[in-house]
Amino acid sequence: MAAFVLLLKEFEDEEKVIYRFGPNENSMGKIELNKITRKFTETEPIPDNNISTKFYLDRAAQRLSICFARENGVFPARTTFES
Repeated sequence: MAAFVLLLKEFEDEEKVIYRFGPNENSMGKIELNKITRKFTETEPIPDNNISTKFYLDRAAQRLSICFARENGVFPARTTFES
């Protein structure tokens, strides 16, 4: 099964970064990464009962982990997870 998650940055400062995430721009939840504790928090679920928020949340967290660890903490305005 192919997976696609769109991530759009909403906010970033020294302590945290917040992205909207989901299958498209019309169905998006919010995820926050605390850069200090390295913990993810779902601050808003995807508002569609037919979409598994956990599926998209896990992949959004994976993409942000890559930004944090492999890309030296560079969080682009727009990114995706694709597999």
